[in-house]
Amino acid sequence: MPNFCAAPNCTRKSTQSDLAFFRFPRDPERCRIWVENCRRADLEAKTSDQLNKHYRLCAKHFDPAMVCKTSPYRTVLKDTAIPTIFDLTSHLRNPHTRHRKRIKELTEEDLRKIKERRLASSVEQLAAKKDATTEDSTGAAEDEPQLSTEGKEFREYLRSLFEVVVMLGKQSIPLAAGKASEAEYMSNNFQALLDYRMNAGDEALKRRFHATAVNTEYVSATQQNQLLDICENTVREEMLMEVRESRFFSLVTGDLVEFADEKHLPLFLHFVNQHNVLREEFLDFMSFDGDECALVERLEAQLTDRWGLSMEDCRGQAHKATGTSTTKMKAVAVLLMEKYPLALHMPSSQMALNVHLANSLPFPNVQVVMETLRRIGAFFRTPLTQDELEKAISTHYQKNEEKGSSLKQACASGWTELHNVFDVLLDMLPPLLLCMDSIRDNGEGNFADVVTADAYSLTETLSDFEIVVTVVILKNVLTFTRAFGRNLQGETLDVFFAANSLTAVLHSLNEVNDNVDVYHEFWYEEAVSVANVMEIPVTVPRLFLRKQRAADVGEIQIEAYFKEYVTVPVIRGIMQEVEDMFSETNLKALKCLSLVPAVMGQMKFNTTEENYADVYRGDLPSPDTLLAELHCWRIKWKHRGKEVRLPTTIHETLQLPDVKFFPNVNAFLKVLSALPVLKLEDSRSDKASRRLQAHLDGVPVKRWIKSLAMLNVNTHVKHDLDVMVDKYCRLYSEEDPEADSEEVADAEAEAESEEGAKADAESEDGAKADAESEDGAKADAESEDGAKADAKSEEGAKADAKSGEGAKAHAESGEGAKAHAESGEGAKADAESGEGAKADAESGEGAKADAESEEGAKAHAESEDGAKAKAAMK
Repeated sequence: MPNFCAAPNCTRKSTQSDLAFFRFPRDPERCRIWVENCRRADLEAKTSDQLNKHYRLCAKHFDPAMVCKTSPYRTVLKDTAIPTIFDLTSHLRNPHTRHRKRIKELTEEDLRKIKERRLASSVEQLAAKKDATTEDSTGAAEDEPQLSTEGKEFREYLRSLFEVVVMLGKQSIPLAAGKASEAEYMSNNFQALLDYRMNAGDEALKRRFHATAVNTEYVSATQQNQLLDICENTVREEMLMEVRESRFFSLVTGDLVEFADEKHLPLFLHFVNQHNVLREEFLDFMSFDGDECALVERLEAQLTDRWGLSMEDCRGQAHKATGTSTTKMKAVAVLLMEKYPLALHMPSSQMALNVHLANSLPFPNVQVVMETLRRIGAFFRTPLTQDELEKAISTHYQKNEEKGSSLKQACASGWTELHNVFDVLLDMLPPLLLCMDSIRDNGEGNFADVVTADAYSLTETLSDFEIVVTVVILKNVLTFTRAFGRNLQGETLDVFFAANSLTAVLHSLNEVNDNVDVYHEFWYEEAVSVANVMEIPVTVPRLFLRKQRAADVGEIQIEAYFKEYVTVPVIRGIMQEVEDMFSETNLKALKCLSLVPAVMGQMKFNTTEENYADVYRGDLPSPDTLLAELHCWRIKWKHRGKEVRLPTTIHETLQLPDVKFFPNVNAFLKVLSALPVLKLEDSRSDKASRRLQAHLDGVPVKRWIKSLAMLNVNTHVKHDLDVMVDKYCRLYSEEDPEADSEEVADAEAEAESEEGAKADAESEDGAKADAESEDGAKADAESEDGAKADAKSEEGAKADAKSGEGAKAHAESGEGAKAHAESGEGAKADAESGEGAKADAESGEGAKADAESEEGAKAHAESEDGAKAKAAMK
């Protein structure tokens, strides 16, 4: 039965128009407003339920902003929508026409009542809003701690410090400039910026340092490190909050970085945020020391204990290792998968598959080639060396200008990271050698000595026949995986077809392995041809010849040597790596990408995701209804309207409003999108690793600081200076904001109380009691070694300092400490010493412990300075 519009002078019905029709609301107040605006007198006597059941208004009577089209088949109104567009005059032009929907003529009384109701409603809304604002401000005022004038000034001072630190981090400027000589230091960047801010009128800094000597260091190195740590942790916590909200993530590691002669592993997290945007963020550096098991334990501790994540939610891992670290990271990946089977080991979307496969081969000659590639990429980053390379290409290919032009375009930038890098490298070998010779000659003196030295080193490597053979073998073997790897980093449809083409790739590699003699013969001839062009002698490596003479083994043929030690290992290594990287579970996960509507359409909606769904069955909200939901999902897109375009990526699919009606599909897509093999949609996020590399390239190695790197790479992450100030006050300077040398005092107190510090380190129960107790005296009572712990523990000392007059007397009075030690009635003295001692007196066991603790009392009696330091401690 068609729907008719109830508005006067409107003849639309649902069979004659594509317009949406909306029921009258059930809410009596809103329904009354609708009836008033319609001016239908015959509807006033009806209830809201009757109107909701029998009457409709078409979308033409609503402001377009109030109408939401959630899908091609569904249009809804906003909850506050009210019809305001009506034709109330057209019937006057034809007075003889009968009108079923008579328009009510409004009297003055009706108009007055309507105005009063609307005014009253507006006043109520305004009052409610004002009350809510007042409650919020009152609650905020109650929650906000009352600070003294000194406390407020100290917070303003800290805020200025954090502004400077954040600015230095964003600009990759180290806080300290380093030494000018053994005896003096160069100007401190941090101090110079503080001077600049004071000169510019920063009152907080002026009040802090107005009486400080010119050559005095404003902020100690220890406090600078504390500021950096607070900034780093605050920025990291912002990103971790997003990861926790999204739940599922993948772990990605980068190439090793050295800080202070210690290797560190960059850690990235690959996840989908609450806006369904795929992100990859840099989180931290982790020490690379120890064996594989130690590294796995450290990774788990970092993610779970420090970051508050669950490794059970890790759905993938990718390790962009190079050189000797490759074997270790492969072992780490295996150990992690043994513990967490769903943390699938996959290649990273940030690295070409062929480059990753070559990096994974543990053979020295292959690793030399890969390291040479990285050095070549770094060498030709400057315009001067790049121009020299283009000249060499033009000279070598002067008879083949087309080939020369294509090579110039290929080596423009980043060619050492492409899928066809070994094809380009093989064509570039003769021009490269020619370019290096030209730079070494340096006839015009354009190049520095360090550049010519690098050119000489590269020339020695490139003119080795073993390197030429290795490049030729890598180029030919990796030809079979080149298209597969390119699809793997393409769109979602390309990734799906890549997963289905892996069988053909492995078949081709097996065919090469079975006929290795034939293939090697052709490849060896190609290598000899290139060597002849470059005038490189065809010989067996010198190291092998020396070992052969030492073992007194007969001579080996050159071709046979390279077949046995290069061709066969490379083929088998590539096959093994492909099989490990794309196991049956990995392929099942990638084949589930058929959930994306564009992939479904390409497969004529004849997909079988349910066959692979068992991998992530535990991640679904309603796994029992999965089959029915997948059927409805396919039907929805198969019978879509002609004007509806099929989403092509997971990101587009997750942005659809209707996807929330398919909870299993929604969860499935979010899990799949966290896999590290899928490329990032957000152009900003996909450069986290590149931003890190840019930071490391732009800062001298001796100035590398982990915290500054963290701040510089994550400049896009919002930071709240007030949060940083709160954290600093809570951790470091809650007690005395005006103490300029608080850290020095703490250090002196620790030096004078060495024995007490050792006792505190050995007494876990006492330290725990001090940390968890609000009352320092109560902590002393519960800890057998409480007197010793008081000499060291910051929290215990802080609690003692806050515990009233008794604790103050206990800290400042050497005589009181001595009397406490020498008197058998120590509990009584404690009871008379104020609120803090009262807690000791009320705690029978604590009084007894204090009275019987000869060692703690002796420590108090012998160290009057230590007792004073205790009061100044945090």
